[in-house]
Amino acid sequence: MTMTNDAPRVIFEMEHWGCPFSRTDDGKIAQRPFGGAGYPRTCYGADKTGLYLLHTLYEQTVRLNTHYYEEWMVLQVAIDEKGICKGVVALNIPDGTIEMIGANAVIFGTGGAGRMYGNTTNAHVSTALGIAMPYWAGIPVKDMEFIQFHPTGLYRSNILMTEGCRGEGGYLINSEGERFMKRYVSEKVMELAPRDITSRSITTEIEQGRGINNAYVYLDLRHLGKEKILERLPGIREICLDFANIDPIVSPIPVNPSMHYTMGGIDTNYDGETVSPGFYAAGECACVSVHGGNRLGGNSLLDTIVFGRRCGAAAVKYVKNLPKTADEKTLNKANQKLEDRMALAVNGKGSENPYKIRDELQAVMPSKVGIFRTEKEMSEGLVKIRELKERYKQVRPIVKSRAFNMDRVWTMELAGNLDIAEIVAEGALRRQESRGAHSRRDFTKRDDPNWLKHTVVTYSPQGPQFSYSKVDISKYQPEERKY
Repeated sequence: MTMTNDAPRVIFEMEHWGCPFSRTDDGKIAQRPFGGAGYPRTCYGADKTGLYLLHTLYEQTVRLNTHYYEEWMVLQVAIDEKGICKGVVALNIPDGTIEMIGANAVIFGTGGAGRMYGNTTNAHVSTALGIAMPYWAGIPVKDMEFIQFHPTGLYRSNILMTEGCRGEGGYLINSEGERFMKRYVSEKVMELAPRDITSRSITTEIEQGRGINNAYVYLDLRHLGKEKILERLPGIREICLDFANIDPIVSPIPVNPSMHYTMGGIDTNYDGETVSPGFYAAGECACVSVHGGNRLGGNSLLDTIVFGRRCGAAAVKYVKNLPKTADEKTLNKANQKLEDRMALAVNGKGSENPYKIRDELQAVMPSKVGIFRTEKEMSEGLVKIRELKERYKQVRPIVKSRAFNMDRVWTMELAGNLDIAEIVAEGALRRQESRGAHSRRDFTKRDDPNWLKHTVVTYSPQGPQFSYSKVDISKYQPEERKY
């Protein structure tokens, strides 16, 4: 309830800062329906809500003279012997130097881990390294097996076709010209079913031979009309024209389910706090667990601004009376760990190509730990991931140049992708039920007596250590979803 209680105040705060939300005829912030919601509750700005929120927040940081370390990348979290966070170690990408940055509080807002999958809507910077770094430092991660696939990624590129398309009344059409969602949910719900159900429905249509070219279905906006598309979905039209040479005003859009969101992440409480005092996380890299096993559309942006705000407030309170001196011993120790790891990469004598390992990981994740899952496929996927981890130890030396050495960056990111992918696959294999986005063909029902619990994973040199924790049920008892 924390998120919903905080939501109105935070949304109005964004509006007062200048976020250009779309408006109703009487001037109120406009709201549209999203999948799985029984009410049009999602505030929006055309089809660029996230971009507008980002720009609005950035403007406020400029107003406050916030200093940005542009083209820097954190590679190590510094945790002392008592488990307290003391700062980070970061790479200055333009000149290749490594710098220790002391801090009494560190907040991670590094986004999701989409680039473990080859069929993701996520940007290229959305790797699992942001979750892996605190995991390596001893901070648990939670519920990583819950991976959301968005129903409508643009065919081939997997660029997101926002849920706003269906919220505005778009249709999903198969090769027979049929609005097929009536086969899976009630005709009252149709295209506004939750994302997990809609993604499984599209996949089933394709598997049963009703996909177009056996690969995709159509997202049809033509009946909305030119005026509505240009007013409500201008960004979608622009993307379709630029990346598919399609004008959705006159032609349907080819779409397929694409990996979209990481429900799991760094284990935090409602204020972004972790087991390590001074280390906080918010947004997709964190797991407050407001999303359960299947996030509802619109809640990711709300998550970031609600819990980002709470993180900041908690961090300010935490550091208020702490001494403003760097813990050089802890920082030097963290720096040495990073230097040792990077030396192995620079001076390695192996011959493995890191980009071939990356490509093989991105192929195995959607095929073995995808929308539908089975013990056989996940076991095969886990074996493959562990093989890739062993091969990574034999990676060829990275390029030795210093300035803008992206080979170093990408090779370091790959280590995070591999370790977190292993947790996703093993956590999914262990969870012998279907729940939300975790859908098993060999365990088709939700099993609350045995599996109404969080998966918690802690790092060890021998491999991930799995345990489970109780789910906090605050007000509403879990019920079977019916649409």
